[in-house]
Amino acid sequence: MAGPHQCGFAQGGGQVRDGPVNGGTSVLGQTIMTALLLVGAAAGALAQDAKPVHYTCADGTKLQATFSPPRASMGSVKLVYPGSPVETTLPQAISADGGRYTHGGVEFWIKGTGATLTRGGQATTCRTGS
Repeated sequence: MAGPHQCGFAQGGGQVRDGPVNGGTSVLGQTIMTALLLVGAAAGALAQDAKPVHYTCADGTKLQATFSPPRASMGSVKLVYPGSPVETTLPQAISADGGRYTHGGVEFWIKGTGATLTRGGQATTCRTGS
């Protein structure tokens, strides 16, 4: 009968143990470390692969929005208006529906492929696309 850290194989008589290997690291420990490294690499790839989303608004405004990668804390969006030196980064705000980003007199509220951009009290609806 196998002990608490051993399991016998049905064929071949081999055993699997979660004990120290390669200088003191357990198989389980190595598996966890490998998983953490893969998750870290994926998160780094997401941060590097942030692609802007292009919006065209009803009032003629065109903008590109680059969203921060998902994480436990609140995110942000960087709004860039092509042909203009204006670039705005808005922190994410609490929203019951969609993603809401706001600071000062600017608000960008997304839901699905649509969004509402509010600047100086004037709101316009926007859609993704070029």
